[in-house]
Amino acid sequence: MIKILNTKSQDFKKKFNYYLNIRRKYSSSKISVVKKIVNDVKKNKDKSLIKYEKKFNNIKSLNVNKLFFSKNEIEKSVKTLDKKIKNSIDIAFKRIFNFHKNQKFKGFKIKDSFNNSLSYRSKPINKIGVYVPGGRASYPSSVLMNCIPALIAGVKEIYMTVPSINGKINPGVLYAAKKCKVKKIFKLGGAQAIAALAFGTKTINKVDKIVGPGNEYVALAKKEVSGVSGIDIFAGPSEVTIIADKNSNPEWISADLIAQSEHDEMSQSILVSDSKYLIDKVQYYLIKQLKFLPKKKIASISLGKFGLAILVRNSREVSEITNIIAPEHLQIYTKKPDRYLKSIDNAGSIFLGAYSPEAVGDYIAGPNHVLPTSGTAKFSSGLSVLDFLKRQSIIKISKRGIEKLGPSVVTLSKYENLYGHANSVKLRLKERE
Repeated sequence: MIKILNTKSQDFKKKFNYYLNIRRKYSSSKISVVKKIVNDVKKNKDKSLIKYEKKFNNIKSLNVNKLFFSKNEIEKSVKTLDKKIKNSIDIAFKRIFNFHKNQKFKGFKIKDSFNNSLSYRSKPINKIGVYVPGGRASYPSSVLMNCIPALIAGVKEIYMTVPSINGKINPGVLYAAKKCKVKKIFKLGGAQAIAALAFGTKTINKVDKIVGPGNEYVALAKKEVSGVSGIDIFAGPSEVTIIADKNSNPEWISADLIAQSEHDEMSQSILVSDSKYLIDKVQYYLIKQLKFLPKKKIASISLGKFGLAILVRNSREVSEITNIIAPEHLQIYTKKPDRYLKSIDNAGSIFLGAYSPEAVGDYIAGPNHVLPTSGTAKFSSGLSVLDFLKRQSIIKISKRGIEKLGPSVVTLSKYENLYGHANSVKLRLKERE
């Protein structure tokens, strides 16, 4: 089912690097398709949007007035939502909100010995666009995780776009959006939705930043418009790494690997363990559990192509390998999981102990599930309130401050051959002469 690599093998590094990098390649054909769509929407606006929605989302009758959900449509759809689902969304909203409210940047102000005032403050981004997947991957949890931090940051206008495949929509997505005070919800998907948010059209509001998960075309489109609009992260397919030992429950581990692999055929699930017995038992339970999974085909392809079990010799190798993987999600499911916290630096989100499956983090734990993938946890972090705040420094130099610090500025400016800089300070210093 999943491939087994042994760190003792001479070709371990070669195989390990191959399986880590195999998902990170984007075909040139997809890149060219995305560029064509983005440029088309930039030029032809709503006309292009209607064309691509008809083509990709099988919508036969469409005009500019149907590119967004009316209040009546939202209310009608939300009424069909099961009360248990509403209640679960309400609980998730509260927990995610309570966790993220602690992330708000407070700022600071200092005065130095020359009475110079130096401060650092934050201001919310004005308008954001949230992309929510549609079709077979339509998630209310994505709405909550992307909108709540923006709400706490104080973003004035939150817009959302979600594909309406065959004219249908997930009522849970609309209910979550309503709770998050989304200003307008557009019936758009794919690269065309990203382009519309970045450049704006007569119908679609241009935003300052775009966040939210999507398929390969969406990810490439976000990369293409980066600079015109801000983006959260250039995300790849989802992934989990599980650290386990002889004390771990192989049936639970198998379930956790499958939970990740059912997201997408390109998802990657990795087990790192020093127990060959455990790895063999996990293989057994994978085959057994997959038989009853509704998304068996997707999970099987994911596990078969990208799934790995890495047999290590000791805890030092566990940490080294995990830091190289830098997984989006890391489950440490050993007898003493806390011992790895000091030696592991690279991970998007860490789950400790037998009762902390990654699935809880996807929905209701509280921390954000929008996380760095494909090794980018080496240098980036998950989505937070800070992603919706612009941090600004404010500098107020006193007369005494320019007199004391100015000569050093002049010296450094001349050293860097920037005499205009030097002169702007020298003119002020002349006042005292």
